[in-house]
Amino acid sequence: MNMLIILAIVIPILGGLAVWLPGLRKHPFVPPLISAIIVAAAVAAMRIGSGFGQISTWWEVAPGLSLAFRVDHAAWLFAMLAAGLWVPATAYANSYMAHHPHKLQRFFMFYTLSLTATMGIALSANFFTLYLFYEMLTFVTWPLVIHNETAKAKRAGSMYLVYSLAGAAVVLAAMVVTWATAGTLDFAPGGLLGAETSVTVIRLLIGMLVVGFGVKAAVMPLHTWLPTAMAAPTPVSALLHAVAVVNAGCFGLLRTFYSVVGPEALERAGFSTGLLALASITIVLASIIALRQDHLKRRLAYSTVSQLGYITLGIFSGHPGLLLGSLMHFVNHGLMKITLFFCAGSIITDTGIEHISEMDGIGRKMPWVMGAFAVASMGMVGVIPINGFQSKWFLFQGALEAARPEVIIVLLASALLNAFYFFPIVAGAFFRGERTEWKAEGLSSGLIWPLVLTAALCIVFGLLPALLYPYVNETVLSLMN
Repeated sequence: MNMLIILAIVIPILGGLAVWLPGLRKHPFVPPLISAIIVAAAVAAMRIGSGFGQISTWWEVAPGLSLAFRVDHAAWLFAMLAAGLWVPATAYANSYMAHHPHKLQRFFMFYTLSLTATMGIALSANFFTLYLFYEMLTFVTWPLVIHNETAKAKRAGSMYLVYSLAGAAVVLAAMVVTWATAGTLDFAPGGLLGAETSVTVIRLLIGMLVVGFGVKAAVMPLHTWLPTAMAAPTPVSALLHAVAVVNAGCFGLLRTFYSVVGPEALERAGFSTGLLALASITIVLASIIALRQDHLKRRLAYSTVSQLGYITLGIFSGHPGLLLGSLMHFVNHGLMKITLFFCAGSIITDTGIEHISEMDGIGRKMPWVMGAFAVASMGMVGVIPINGFQSKWFLFQGALEAARPEVIIVLLASALLNAFYFFPIVAGAFFRGERTEWKAEGLSSGLIWPLVLTAALCIVFGLLPALLYPYVNETVLSLMN
């Protein structure tokens, strides 16, 4: 298991540096793609390898403060989702960036280093390791946000850096409080806070965690950086919104809520109603704002903010049924949202169109792209048999088990709003005539097969929930101890 962890953490670093080798300068995507494939294989092998749950310590900085990794149920879920999606995402990025050949070596270096940061977050065995890689993720994704080097991109990068560093500073403070209270930073089933920990300290720690990790998880009102980051190239948008950054925020909340604070302390804090209200406001308000966006990527960005609310809602609840639904959505949203951003990038590359009002009739010119967009859109609404239905079904069941009728109302309202801002795009693309004169230049296969693959996976996971449910259920049981 230790060798597999080394591969997952170190190989992307080597791949990122290899893009500068003289023989690879004309093909800088090759090392990142090979790295992504190796990491995906290594993470997949972790599930069947020995040593599941054992800690691998790499470096002891001080007594009780070490760089350490561990593969458990939650770690593997996030690592496998990220590593699995990184392969088609890297292939897609290669084809996309071929149309935007600006500093490709720099782009692919940081794109690949982001994989190391993501794996480090997923596989961290203690709060200290999680914090280090959480900070690293900010610094290796910031050059991607400002990659185009326009004034808009630089403003977006500045906002991203300010928000992320401020959030990380609060996470650091939460780590200090954890150390002072529990005397250890090692993650443990059931959490680190014992019965002797005062409610005041528990509430202080929960508040810090919500603010610190809530930045990358885009909990309102900490979400503003996310739509602004749409100035980045579309492969980066997909990376930010479906694979790495936002999921890192959600995973940070999941890990610290259940392996630091613990379910019993969460219940003692009495914050569940207020936190559920915060997640519910994020879900509904972001959907309303999405309705007003004509720019395709910005509408998808606000959709991300809303959908992340489904995930944080279950995490905040402390209820196993709602947590199960949120972790189902953690995976399903990643598949659906990366499909939507792939489609947006292909549309922009092929036609130059960036606004929804100009997309009428585009489905007849780009049937594969808009077909995949339609599949992912239906999943976001919760239409059978797409995987998004499974997420919402389990969330509904969890809300009933938790006796939270207000959550059911929020989920129904969100589904309706999703339909309002996704279905008109699909209907206009296939059933209206062209309003704007544009010509499709023709897409390379690298801008089609990744989105067809991820759309197909949305259907597969929707038709066969047994592929995901048993493992997610095990994850919930392990977290709830």
